Amino acid sequence: MPIVYWRALDRFRDIVAAHPERAAVIHADGRTRAGLPDYRQLTYAELDAWSDTVAERFLTAGVGRGVRTIVLVRPGPELYAVLYGLFKIGAVPVVIDPGMGLFKMLRCLRAADAEAFVGVTEAQALRIVFRAYFRRVRVAVTVGRSWWQGPTLESWGRTPTSALPEREPAPDDEPLLLAYTTGSTGPAKAVVLTHGNLAAMIDQVDAAREHVAPETSLITAPVAGILELLLGSRCVLPPLIPSQVGATDPAHVVDAVERFEVKTMFASPAVLIPLLAHLRRTGVALPSIRSIYSGGAPVPDSCIAGLREVLPAEAKVYSGYGATEALPMATIESRELLGDLVEQAHIGHGVCVGAPALHVRARIIPITDDPLPDWSDVEGRAGEQSGPHGIGELVVSGPNVSTHYFWPPTADRTGKITEGEVVWHRTGDLAWIDDAGRIRFCGRKTQRLETAQGPMFTVQVEQVFNTVDGVARTALVGVGARGEQQPVLCVELEAGADRAVVEGGLRGRRDEFEVTKPVAEFLFHPGFPVDIRHNAKIGRERLAVWAAKQLGREAS
Repeated sequence: MPIVYWRALDRFRDIVAAHPERAAVIHADGRTRAGLPDYRQLTYAELDAWSDTVAERFLTAGVGRGVRTIVLVRPGPELYAVLYGLFKIGAVPVVIDPGMGLFKMLRCLRAADAEAFVGVTEAQALRIVFRAYFRRVRVAVTVGRSWWQGPTLESWGRTPTSALPEREPAPDDEPLLLAYTTGSTGPAKAVVLTHGNLAAMIDQVDAAREHVAPETSLITAPVAGILELLLGSRCVLPPLIPSQVGATDPAHVVDAVERFEVKTMFASPAVLIPLLAHLRRTGVALPSIRSIYSGGAPVPDSCIAGLREVLPAEAKVYSGYGATEALPMATIESRELLGDLVEQAHIGHGVCVGAPALHVRARIIPITDDPLPDWSDVEGRAGEQSGPHGIGELVVSGPNVSTHYFWPPTADRTGKITEGEVVWHRTGDLAWIDDAGRIRFCGRKTQRLETAQGPMFTVQVEQVFNTVDGVARTALVGVGARGEQQPVLCVELEAGADRAVVEGGLRGRRDEFEVTKPVAEFLFHPGFPVDIRHNAKIGRERLAVWAAKQLGREAS
């Protein structure tokens, strides 16, 4: 088979040719005398040569087109050198969140059936101890110090011995990346992202910023860095722990923005909420910021409004909506959101996440946990949507939408719908589409309540209660048997809030709206469990178990 590469790398090659000395990755490394992070820079020419070296070494070791390669490397220049090196020879990186739990991660990685493994020292130790999970691995490269035989990324050097052999662009439908979902709202699945999927994401990111050159971007999500480098950005990586993004020091974020005059920021709500509090507390301004893109979980409208107050007037704040299988699905800018749309969310209309992204199509299908392998199966259930506005499950299709799971074997049957040559992805999200074509998100399908009075949807209800003074956030859970579940609202208080006063406000708010009247109990929780990847998605399943114990009942 011919050697292939990801055609989107032609963009990267053009940038290297035009601006070889431009900083590509600016990464935290050590500390200054003032106690702030120190930074090093890797130029585009250096990243190109380093990734060429990685590609050359892998080809020599027999790793090439279609070879699945586990990558367990912390965010930094090494990660991008490895990923770009693999993309240059058509190998398929396998990426996963180690924070999902050791044995869940091992089970997922065993299913990947990889032949190559690139990982930090701790990851390589894991591979050796649990060697039965990695039986097909024949090439292992350590990033960092190695205590066993085998090459290290450092031993490979950063300069190739010769030019890479002639290659051709891979077909758009060929796998480029295998990415695991976190499993925070369902079983973890291996998503096949093709060469065409990732290329479409680049076009969508470029279109979302109105084709304005990114200049300098602050990155807290690795996938954003992959795309930003192909648009010529200087990517700044502040110090953070991937499994504890919410613990990122906002002072370090401010320092990076000021030091490198960051224009664009990619961050989850877990980073933005503490950052906003820091800016308010210190009065620091960030005059260089022109746009902020957030994703991973819904951004509280109070955070978006707060950012508008502290950022330059011309800055744009985008709330993104997507999934591992479809990134992005939709975006909305703060000026559109902070009006009637927020007010409508606060009276039970669901959170507006914006219109579908470039070339993405969205539809609503009836709520069911049954497989719907063909669109005729959907048509056979016409009229079954539940709730006001015809709330149902959101399905999407488009060039950036994955059409296939690698694992588990049953995932395609339950997660995809075929309509001729089009494959629709079942998001598992409940929503409705308004007259302007915008998606109104109401909650996860797996977290819906089935009460004696009918279904209830988490986010739709929670948005009504989140307006009460003293409430940090709420989570609706069901206690009891499905079909007779008791709706319970778990409440996380703001610091210093009076619990009795807040509870009175919640009860009064409940009685104002039909969508909230069924809520039977209010329980106060010290701190909600959240997902690993973004530290923002609420673990309602765990809260349901907690609530049942508090009430002396069993969770459904």
